[in-house]
Parts: sequence; C-alpha cells; structure tokens
Amino acid sequence: MTRIGRRTFIKNAAAAGAALSGGLPGYAFAQDAWPNRPVKFIVPLAPGGGIDFIARTVGEYISRNLGQSVVVENRTGAGGTVGMDAAMKSPPDGYTVLITNDNAASAPHIMSMPYDYTKDLQPVINLAWQPQVLAAHPSLGVNTFEEMVKHVRANPGVGFATSGVGSNQHVVGEWFAKEAKLKLDHVPYRGAGQAINDLIAGHVKLAWLGPTALVPHYQAGKLKLLAQSSSKRAKVLKDIPTLEDVGFKGLVLEAWYAAFVPKGTPPAIVARLNSEMAKALADPAMQETFTRGSMEPTGGTPEALGKVAQDDSAKYARLVKDLGIKISN
Repeated sequence: MTRIGRRTFIKNAAAAGAALSGGLPGYAFAQDAWPNRPVKFIVPLAPGGGIDFIARTVGEYISRNLGQSVVVENRTGAGGTVGMDAAMKSPPDGYTVLITNDNAASAPHIMSMPYDYTKDLQPVINLAWQPQVLAAHPSLGVNTFEEMVKHVRANPGVGFATSGVGSNQHVVGEWFAKEAKLKLDHVPYRGAGQAINDLIAGHVKLAWLGPTALVPHYQAGKLKLLAQSSSKRAKVLKDIPTLEDVGFKGLVLEAWYAAFVPKGTPPAIVARLNSEMAKALADPAMQETFTRGSMEPTGGTPEALGKVAQDDSAKYARLVKDLGIKISN
C-alpha cells in the first residue's frame, strides 16, 4: 500500500467529492429531485365546488406519475383571496400549486387590491372552461331568450340570482342588463347552492349561474335555460344560444379553471407540472368526468394561460368600473 501525506489525501478527497456532486451527470439533481415529498394543491373555495372537483380529480391522476401524493388544502375566506394570497406567498419550490378560477383575474379589481394575481403568480396550465348560464323558473312563463327580454321590458325589476356580489355571474348579469337596456335587480346569495335552491322553488325567477348546478335540473324539466355567456356553445348546452348568437357581439365572459405556482418556481418544475396535467386532460376517462361536471378540458402552455388570465384581468378592470361593481375586502 502506498502511503500518502495527509494534505494530499484531503486534496484528493475534495476533488472526488466535487466530481460526485457536480462532475457526474445527474448526481446533484438526484439529491434535489422534485418531487421528493407530497405536493400541496391550494383551493381557495370550500369543498364540493367546481375548483375543488378539478383539483381533486387532476391531483389524483398526476400523483401516480409524480410518485408522490397530492394533498388538497381548502384555504377559504374573503371571496377566495385568502387562499390565493397563501399560494402567492408560498416558497417557489414546486410544492405549492394554486388551483383557482377566473376569480384570480376579477378579485383584485372588485376588491381594490394593490396587486394582480395574474401577474404575481406563475401560470402553469389552463385546465377547463365553462360558460355562465341564464336560467328561468317555468313560472316566469318564458321559453326563449326573446320571450324573457319581452317579459322584463313589460315587468322591469325582475330579480336575477347569483352566487354572490362580485362573482363573475354578477358581472355578466349586470353587463347583460346594461347592454340589453333591461331593468334587472341583482339578488346575491352566499354560494350557488342557496341560489339554485331558491330558483327551483320559484322564490327568484331568473339566475345567472354555472352549468354544473343548472344542467341536472334543466334535463329534469324543472328549469328553462335561455342563454350562455361563452364565445362558443358548450358541449352539454348545444341547444342553448350564446349571447353573441342572440345579437350581443363581444358580450363574452367565460369561467376558467387553472393552475398557478408562486413566482420564481423553477422553469423545469413548471414544465413538468404542465406536462403531467396535460396528460390528465388528454385521458378519455378524465374528459368524460369533466363532461359530467359540465366542464370542458382546455390545456395549453403556461404562456397561453398567462395571456388568457391577463386579458381577463384587463376586461374585469374595465367592467367593474363601468358597472360600478365593488365589494370591500
């Protein structure tokens, strides 16, 4: 055995350590491979809603490929801003993902916040979209959009229900009333569940709500669906005209559901999340699950989501000002 000096041994050991940590491909990555612990999905609204449904469905799917569990945490309060704030301020390490809706674009303007989630969060992927839908109770005595307009002109002040003040349903309802020059009174509820119950009971005659809550009652013949707010007809509502179909060009306000991460999250992690979520959206079983929830998978690049989100932020900034919609935070 050849004897070497202590200084030479230390020098050679340091060189070997450097080779292992940086000189051998993949060694450093293996030490810090993502994910090596559970990933948290923050949902800013209560369990049981559309965002929660998407988060749990997509989370369960991608956990198999990630090799780690995905834990859904409902962080509710202040119209969803508590959860969005928590995600925005989380470490940008890929272990916190925000699953939210277009409230990320509207809330900063409606609540006069000093920041914009669409710019202060990193987009990952647009998961799904759906329209808002104008529904009527049969006792209103109308079967078509045109009949509803004629009825409201003759009976100004008909109330329309939404899931709350400042919701996208509230915005599209006020926008429509202004463009149509109709006198409609907003009847806000604390969530879609209460609104749909009163609509079914006939306590309120009109409502702007999401299709997930409305379609089963429409199919059962308990409600009339008159119009939808999207740029194209949703697959589950092929027989319902869009507002553009009935003459209101440009009156489009779609609900979208998307994934964001804190700014500064490594691009490789954003790309991996995008890829795994895109696989989930392309799965036929997943698509069928979304369809049953009256949602349509979207997909696309982080850049595409960023454009949609910031375009909607600009749209909401204009609308809340023009329509005078505002709530205190």
